[in-house]
Amino acid sequence: MKRLLIPLILLIFATPAYTATIYKWVDKDGAVNFTDDISKVPPSYRNRVETEERKDVKEEVTPRPPQAVTREKEPEGIKKDIYGCDETCWREKVRPWKAQLKEATENLEKLRNKYAEETEQFGRTGYVSRARYQDKANKYTEERKKYEGQIAEANERLDKLSKEAQESKADPAWLE
Repeated sequence: MKRLLIPLILLIFATPAYTATIYKWVDKDGAVNFTDDISKVPPSYRNRVETEERKDVKEEVTPRPPQAVTREKEPEGIKKDIYGCDETCWREKVRPWKAQLKEATENLEKLRNKYAEETEQFGRTGYVSRARYQDKANKYTEERKKYEGQIAEANERLDKLSKEAQESKADPAWLE
């Protein structure tokens, strides 16, 4: 019995531990994809890949055929860029930045009008202390810089998206 038990114990501890790295990403259609080869991940999704280390995963001797993901056939005539992103995809990328640009521009215009009204009101009342006037001016400058920063950020991001669209050969009209 000892003769059989000792080799068995040695065999158990001598078995190498395997690890596998699994890459997971979600595509534009919301489908979750998995692979064990990073080169199989489309370039446009590589910055969104989640990795998971699987311990004690033994490599299979015979590879399994890849499981086909059934998707609805896309209607003919839908244009896509070289990465498979269509007009809807690009419009969704641009939408939040256009909304931020519009909102910040409107807020800046409201702020300018409010400041103009307040300074005009100061002129009508006659004497206004320099400290009070300076306080209003400082608040105005602070708020104006905030809105101008939001506008600059939105414009910068929209420019970057425009360049990405050109590189991926997307229709420029999709960004409008």
